[in-house]
Amino acid sequence: MANVDEAIPADAAVPEEKATSFSKPYIRYVVGILTVVYVFNFIDRQILSILLPSIKAEFELSDTALGFLTGFAFAAFYATLGMPIARLADRHSRVNIIAISLSIWSLMTMLCGAAANFWHLLLARIGVGIGEAGGSPPSHSLIADYVPVDGRSTALGIYSLGVSIGILFGFLAGGWLDEFFGWRTAFFVVGLPGILLAIILKLTLKEPPRGHSEGIAQLEGDHPTVAEVVRHLWGQRAFRHIALASALHAFVGYGVIQWMPSFLHRTHEMPTWEIGSWLAPIIGIGGGLGSVLGGVLADRLAKRDIRWQMWISALGLFIGAPFAVGVYISPDPYTSLLFLAIPTVIIAVYHGPVYAMTQALAPLRMRAVAAAVLLFVTNIIGLGFGPQIVGIISDLLKPEFGLDSLRYALLIVSSLYLWSGLHYLLAARTLREDLARVKNSA
Repeated sequence: MANVDEAIPADAAVPEEKATSFSKPYIRYVVGILTVVYVFNFIDRQILSILLPSIKAEFELSDTALGFLTGFAFAAFYATLGMPIARLADRHSRVNIIAISLSIWSLMTMLCGAAANFWHLLLARIGVGIGEAGGSPPSHSLIADYVPVDGRSTALGIYSLGVSIGILFGFLAGGWLDEFFGWRTAFFVVGLPGILLAIILKLTLKEPPRGHSEGIAQLEGDHPTVAEVVRHLWGQRAFRHIALASALHAFVGYGVIQWMPSFLHRTHEMPTWEIGSWLAPIIGIGGGLGSVLGGVLADRLAKRDIRWQMWISALGLFIGAPFAVGVYISPDPYTSLLFLAIPTVIIAVYHGPVYAMTQALAPLRMRAVAAAVLLFVTNIIGLGFGPQIVGIISDLLKPEFGLDSLRYALLIVSSLYLWSGLHYLLAARTLREDLARVKNSA
């Protein structure tokens, strides 16, 4: 029976001389500070959703326009630029790229607060997307070079805590700042700390040798083009299903996260400070718990059968989907929030396994770009179209359902969780064979 250790490709590699070593505390620090960077990535990305009711009122926008602002306008630049930036990360200092990117998206978040109209805000959000494009792919690659493969799902699950913690602070800070100081102040307050964090990261994070965690060193030579990486990954059935599953998963997830505050505000008439106070622990703590739990369980169960990396993700969706329906059919906000708490934990288990298997299916020279390819598919379909489609459906249903149009739009989109789970199961069917093929082709 194949396991992850047997599946790591050599990629024209030679044994690494043990001249460079990193202590376990330092490796934990690396994962920790990259997680903090990811926290600010999601604070700056997600805070817009809690501010939408105030922005909608001031600029008099439709749900379709808000969906474009939160979805495709951001995702098109975030996902597309991720691949050329990731290729730079496979050739140059990943630490420098992350520090520069963090500075850019933090500054552009602050500029969102200075927007005089919809178009100014749109341009600033595009700037946030451009900056954030250089965050995750280099971070995935760094973690893969610091953390051995048998603990990588756990490490990437911890890194994925950035999503939940970022959402937690985005909702909490955004809700209260909007209520008492206005939405413009909220953007300034959350953007400023990222500049300081970029300096700390640059001064304290070391660039490891490629392949360090696996005891191998990459030979010098030409790096694969983006097209070559795409062909390599797309030639593996397991990756194709991982990418499609993740994209559908993100389609629902981003649609729900971006529109949940507006749903609670319109349907249940909750004020933004209360919405933020409830959603922060539910999504922040619950989603974070799910991310870490998924990574730990996947690493442990994968020692018996590597396919558990995908089975964990599928089970999370199949178990959590029925509870997600209860969120939108509940008669009061507190029952709705109770239903939301359950699937938030279970559905979030996919982060670590999906990212870890993408790294395992990629040779050393392709790892940052491989992460970018996955994120491109996930974010174009998920982040780009998820919030947008919810907004369009809501506007289409508004003549018949009024303020409840958003409730039914979210309910319709949430049904795609089951389709996503099917692709995780299909990915598991060929995962062992594809990992072996990557090893043998190196």
